[in-house]
Amino acid sequence: EFATRLCGSADLYEWSGRRPYASINFVTCHDGFVLEDLVSYNEKHNEANGEENRDGNNENLSWNCDAEGPTDDPAIRALRQQQKRNFIATLFLSQGVPMLLAGDELSHTQHGNNNAYCQDNEISWLNWDLDDEKKEFLQFVCRMVQWQHQQPVLRRKKFFQGRPLRGSDIKDVAWFDPTGEEMNDVDWSAGFAKTLAVRLAGNAIDETDGKGERIVGDTLLVLFNAHHEEISFVLPEAQNAQPWELVLDTRSPSPPAASVAPRANYAMAGRTLALFRSPAET
Repeated sequence: EFATRLCGSADLYEWSGRRPYASINFVTCHDGFVLEDLVSYNEKHNEANGEENRDGNNENLSWNCDAEGPTDDPAIRALRQQQKRNFIATLFLSQGVPMLLAGDELSHTQHGNNNAYCQDNEISWLNWDLDDEKKEFLQFVCRMVQWQHQQPVLRRKKFFQGRPLRGSDIKDVAWFDPTGEEMNDVDWSAGFAKTLAVRLAGNAIDETDGKGERIVGDTLLVLFNAHHEEISFVLPEAQNAQPWELVLDTRSPSPPAASVAPRANYAMAGRTLALFRSPAET
């Protein structure tokens, strides 16, 4: 299910002739928790709405990271920031049109209110006076927006076919387990799986630009570790056997530059996402 949504939901759109950009992707919207509250509250707190907390959805699919609401615990605060980076990175690395709720980039909170339409006060107002933590997250969101705009393989006009195209020696999309091997039917049906890797081939886009020239971009590798413990991934092959360049690792807002050879191990911290690139041929 997750892999299908990440690839633009062909099961929903392709049968009727629509393209990946028919998929409007979002984590939060005008109803429900904002992003900051999605990682800070397990329960809605709508008392201020005057309906004795009966209004608003009770099922918010949220996790407070083991503390309800504001906390000074540095470990919990760090985990919440990491989870927010996970959500934003996943959103902007998915095929389709990303929809970002206004204020999420500013770490806006409604203090657990998931039905704030009736509030004309600080619950619904956006606060542009950002502290260092919020500025850091805003910069991360800006980088993800820029990255999505720069990478042709993230803005495809056709759905993936799962096979080599236009002379490429690798499939346009391929999925891997932590051992670096392509996933099989048994892997896909494993109910306990918490990890996944996907390689998006930038030299197998099979599209042309406005001038009729073939579109070629970087090949990307995305690693997902939803498990709470560290897991080591073996990186699959890149374009022309060159090393993978680390672009981001959500354990940190700005990970240091790193180069990892194909078939080498990369340690993924618990609850993190990592993005690598293999530069397009010039």
